[in-house]
Amino acid sequence: MRKSFSPDFMAKVALAAIKGDMTTAELSSKYEVHRSQISNWRKRAMDGLAGIFRGKRDKSLKDNEKLIDELYRQIGQLKVENDWLKKKAELFER
Repeated sequence: MRKSFSPDFMAKVALAAIKGDMTTAELSSKYEVHRSQISNWRKRAMDGLAGIFRGKRDKSLKDNEKLIDELYRQIGQLKVENDWLKKKAELFER
C-alpha cells in the first residue's frame, strides 16, 4: 500500500532539501522517505516558487480570458436566437 503524505510534510521536506544543510540520504533516513521522492518534491518546489511571485496578475488575466470567452459565447447564442426570431416574425407579418 502506498504512503500518502500531507502537503505540509512535503513542503517541509522540500524546504529542508532546498536549504542543503543535509544530504538527500540524510533527509531520507530522517523523514523515512525515498531519496527520489525528496528530489521530486524539491524540483516541484523550485518550479512552483516563481508562481508565488506572479500572484494576482496572472490569475486576473486568466479570469479575464474566461470572462471574455463566456461573453463571446453568449453573444453568439443571442445572435442566433435573434436571427431565428426575425425569421419567425417575418412569417407572422404576411
